[in-house]
Amino acid sequence: MKLERLLTMTMILINRKKVTAQELAEVFNVSVRTIYRDIETLSCAGVPVISQQGVHGGIRLIDGYRVDKQVLTKDELASLSIAIKSALTTYEDSHAEAVLEKLTGIADDHVKQSIDHLFVDLSPWGPNVLFKEYITILKSAIENKHCVNFTYSKTHGELTSRVVEPHTLVQKGKMWYLYGYCMLRKDFRLFKLARIKNLKQADIHFERKEINLSELPWGKEWHKPQNVVDLVIVFDTAITTLVEESFGVENVDHEQSKIFISIPEDEWLYGFLLSFGNRIKIMEPSYIRDIISKRAQEIVELYKNPANR
Repeated sequence: MKLERLLTMTMILINRKKVTAQELAEVFNVSVRTIYRDIETLSCAGVPVISQQGVHGGIRLIDGYRVDKQVLTKDELASLSIAIKSALTTYEDSHAEAVLEKLTGIADDHVKQSIDHLFVDLSPWGPNVLFKEYITILKSAIENKHCVNFTYSKTHGELTSRVVEPHTLVQKGKMWYLYGYCMLRKDFRLFKLARIKNLKQADIHFERKEINLSELPWGKEWHKPQNVVDLVIVFDTAITTLVEESFGVENVDHEQSKIFISIPEDEWLYGFLLSFGNRIKIMEPSYIRDIISKRAQEIVELYKNPANR
């Protein structure tokens, strides 16, 4: 732990012109006295650390001090930094922050500019503090092999209490999921974070089960043939760009103004199709066409009824 702290501290000093002992103490959650002992250790190890007292004092390195940057190429350094910055938009991780501090510390001006050329913000729109808190809780539970318990809302609003062995956090599309072994169902399940309520880390330890993440196990059930529907959709050419973005260019026949796509069928699909209003029309299969028609009629009746105004 001390060795890791000393390395991180060195990178912080490389990256910043000056930092106070109090700031370092807060970063590592240790006393100021411990920080000064660490500074002495670094100095004895040959790291040129200077400690200045007074109002404008602080801890810094001799100008021009750098570490070997040949472990990673400039492009690799930039790519890794971008990936870590993107991950930190969704949850708090002191270790990832420390790594980013180290990478920034050994980066030259060219690399630092490259890092700013791309920023991937994975967080949802709005100040969703609870979402970020849940990500942090689940990440901690996965690392410590602790079960979690929560209330889960199914598609039709049914609530169930779950105790789950969390294995993997999954981001698919714009949504975050928890992939874990559900004690209630006695099998692995994929839980949408947006439907999780009252999440808590339980004082129950578990042994991680064998799973091959490279095979994307959470997608197998979803994409089974019996769960997938083949859609044929006619669309208004005025929304061609939106159709290409939503369904994929490869699934759009521009000559016929039609969409041909195989997609898992669930409540999300019905809502997704309804979101296009009268700009698309389901041609096949007929039962999906009937479901969408019925849902649309129910919406009309809802707003026609004076009691609902």
